[in-house]
Amino acid sequence: MPTTATPLTMLHLGLGSFHRAHQAVYLQQLQASGDHRWTLAGGNIRPDMQDSIAALAAQNGTYTLETVTPQGERSYTRISAISRVIPWDAQLSGLVATGAQDSTRIISFTVTEAGYYLDSKDRLDLGFADLQTDLDAARAGRPGSTIYGALVAILRARMRASSGPVTLLNCDNLRHNGERACAGLLQFIDLLGDAPLREWVERNTASPNAMVDRITPRPTAAVRERVAAATGVDDPAALMGESFIQWVIEDEFIAGRPEWEQVGVEMVASVQAYEEAKIRLLNASHSCIAWAGTLVGYTYIHEGTQDAQIRRFAFDYVTDDVIPVLDTPEHPSPINLPQYRDVVLDRFANPAIADTNQRVAMDGFSKIPGFIAPTIRERLARGETIASVAMLPALFLAYLQRWHAGAIAYTYQDQAMDPAVAHAICASPDPVQAFCADATLWGPLAGDPRLREAVSQAFGRVQAFMKRTSP
Repeated sequence: MPTTATPLTMLHLGLGSFHRAHQAVYLQQLQASGDHRWTLAGGNIRPDMQDSIAALAAQNGTYTLETVTPQGERSYTRISAISRVIPWDAQLSGLVATGAQDSTRIISFTVTEAGYYLDSKDRLDLGFADLQTDLDAARAGRPGSTIYGALVAILRARMRASSGPVTLLNCDNLRHNGERACAGLLQFIDLLGDAPLREWVERNTASPNAMVDRITPRPTAAVRERVAAATGVDDPAALMGESFIQWVIEDEFIAGRPEWEQVGVEMVASVQAYEEAKIRLLNASHSCIAWAGTLVGYTYIHEGTQDAQIRRFAFDYVTDDVIPVLDTPEHPSPINLPQYRDVVLDRFANPAIADTNQRVAMDGFSKIPGFIAPTIRERLARGETIASVAMLPALFLAYLQRWHAGAIAYTYQDQAMDPAVAHAICASPDPVQAFCADATLWGPLAGDPRLREAVSQAFGRVQAFMKRTSP
């Protein structure tokens, strides 16, 4: 396998558990095959997970990944693909310097849906204080803490250094993520009035769409204990992921890429069918199970998935309403969607993963418009019923009412939610009507009487579900 004296770099922004259990694993497999032409560097754009980053840095980027099959079989792999852990500072100096180097040819990032600050028409929502703060910082020549503020600082430095083209690669759940992140970035640059940077970005970057998949719970002390018992290594940076892993990327890179196809990455012309299947079948069902499980006292995703009634909510949603719009005679899906549905539910039912409802339930105000509303919109446009998919927003409304009453057993996090608006919805004389009229959640569907009627009927079914005497 050919090598170069100086490996090319993929810089990752957001050095969390998912990156270390997904993208780093694929590069590790390439390096294990003898291909050392690429290496990883990474850090965070906010002062998050400082203990984990410090532990990782102390081990020179090396850590142990525990992998768990649906049958509960565990295996352990030492991952050393991350050659440089970049510590956070307010100037993002390490990230900016690395991103400006000619040897850095890919800048990848993992961002939550809400972290792109896009409204239903893919316009930057300037109502978010973080975005305004970053615009002010960028105008003053300082980096920011949003993905746009960080990328502007890095790309400005790269432009000044004449370091050449670079691919911007999303590794997250945003639909059409490359196109939409690029559009958000260009809007951000326009708001800055930085015409030279915009011209440079349009000429020197590519933003392929990509789909990623692997369930990766937040690391716990139990993972570290199992790793120590199995390997003899006390690893404070250890983490765990399921055995299933998938990465589908549109092959549109402007400055080269690793030969990922050699280790199972699917390089395709379009990811649309894959991302729609993943977002609607997996992500939306995941949230459905988390919201429903929380309502009846479960802590973990596998508990809800193993509950016949909750599993049926997810199964019916996919079978009745999603598959018919994703697999049509005019546009047949390249994926066996019933089989994919069953595999997804089996993955969720794996007790060894111990994924929490708290992790999966978060960010409902971006998941409703991103994961669920498209199916409702398409079904209504075809004159079809939405009874099964309506259960998901009805479950979230019931969950939101619990949050409003201070009755959720954990802290709910939602970057896109305005707490005052959410409390007002729950305190309304008609919460269903207020919920269905919210433009942040529903965009053009807000106030649609067909939506309101379907969610109202589903909400009645959710109320009956919540009256069960035991989980």
